[in-house]
Amino acid sequence: MNNFSVNILRSGLVLLYLGLIACVILAIGSVYSYLNTGADRSKMLHTEQLEQRTYRPIITWDTTAVKGRSVNKTMLATIEKDYLNAWRVKANALKNNDINGVSDFYTKRSLGKLKSIIDYNIKNGTTVEMTTLEHHPKIEFMSEDGQIVVISDTEVLQYQKTYQDNQIIDEQNTSNDYKVVLLLQDGHWHIRHLVSTGVRSITSNFETLPLHSKVRGINYYPQKFPWDTFNDSITKATFDSDFKLLKNQGINTIRIFIGYEDFGKEYVQSKKVNKLLELLDSAHSNDLDVLVSLFDFYGNYDIEDWTMTTQHLNQLIPQIMNHPALLGYDLKNEPDLDYENRSRSIVDSWLEQMIYRLKLLDQDHPVTIGWSNAQAATGLNEHVDFVSFHYYEDLDELSNKWEKLRSQISEKEIVITEYGWSSYTGILGLSSSEKEQAEYHKKANSILKEKKIPAMSWTLYDFNQVPDKVTGILPWRRNPQKFYGFIDVHGNKKPTFKHLSN
Repeated sequence: MNNFSVNILRSGLVLLYLGLIACVILAIGSVYSYLNTGADRSKMLHTEQLEQRTYRPIITWDTTAVKGRSVNKTMLATIEKDYLNAWRVKANALKNNDINGVSDFYTKRSLGKLKSIIDYNIKNGTTVEMTTLEHHPKIEFMSEDGQIVVISDTEVLQYQKTYQDNQIIDEQNTSNDYKVVLLLQDGHWHIRHLVSTGVRSITSNFETLPLHSKVRGINYYPQKFPWDTFNDSITKATFDSDFKLLKNQGINTIRIFIGYEDFGKEYVQSKKVNKLLELLDSAHSNDLDVLVSLFDFYGNYDIEDWTMTTQHLNQLIPQIMNHPALLGYDLKNEPDLDYENRSRSIVDSWLEQMIYRLKLLDQDHPVTIGWSNAQAATGLNEHVDFVSFHYYEDLDELSNKWEKLRSQISEKEIVITEYGWSSYTGILGLSSSEKEQAEYHKKANSILKEKKIPAMSWTLYDFNQVPDKVTGILPWRRNPQKFYGFIDVHGNKKPTFKHLSN
């Protein structure tokens, strides 16, 4: 081996040795840093999800008459965070029959009763799902050393569903009062006592509201923004032009859709609300009433998500409920289509809760549910002000199905909030046509007029594109959805346009 090769080998060994030394030093430094800073408390206590605030009940504090030490905003924020986390981990414990993690927000002494309940549930094959949607805590006392807080939490809206062997055996909606004592331990508040001082059943006894309109309507999306009515690029001029056209054709009502995620979920976005108010202003100036369909593309329904959808309503509804163009609310579009994947009991429980919340917020506008067909429309009819369903079946069967539903629900108004026919001809031109679409609407109008059925057609425009979330990616499902309009993608009125108003 020559001297040059030996030098290269020596240099390589030196560099390798230095690299190993550097890795050892870095490893020792990381361990030392970890031991000095401590582990992440949220990971130790398995509360990462809690830190993300996936549980957000409405909470209103009263600190006007605190005995002892005064409570500042920083203290109150810490108390609220740990208090709500305590409720959340309790709900998790009851659902999973596992007390692990509960001690992070409860003192040892306070765990006994909860542990006894869980032991009993395990023995009897029972589980409990629960949540609280609203709290009104009043701080009665804080010790001078800031270690003890006494709270009276009143009118706690609580929902609880009990299962035995995977079958529902009990369901409760209650308003509860609690006396709570919190202790500050290890920098976090722990529940020392949580004692019920009152329980009342909640019943929906709201007055049924009439539908103040003889609906001759249509479902509306701007042509360039299907399923995206509140896109930033849309101007009020678009609404004005479209709504003037509808007014001139004898339309008096439009149905629009509020996307749950599009509007910000539990944090409703101001810019979306402002765009919605622009639409309502334009509708009002053109003598159009607006039926607002809420929670579009929402499909969770789990009890754990109820506080989030409650927050959505609580932020959105007060901003629109006094607008003169507002006709009413369609709580959810075609929720019965989620029965198979989410189960009917879960979906219906969510619908009942959200109707109750909606009516707490606005008792002046009627509420409905947009069922996908006439057979489903009898569901939850005792909770809605008027019944609505969609009809895409054979027109020859419409009269019979209408009369049957009318006989089942005689005391409330019934509206068809979607019906229509696609002019899509298919790849080989063997399917429908614009002529057939016109014949469909002519026949539909005749039946609607004869039976005096209030109805809303689908939809004003044809569209170049339909989002995947609407129909999926299969072309035989997506393409027909593009051609339900009365006006084609070039702005030309189709033959069916003359039958626009029913």
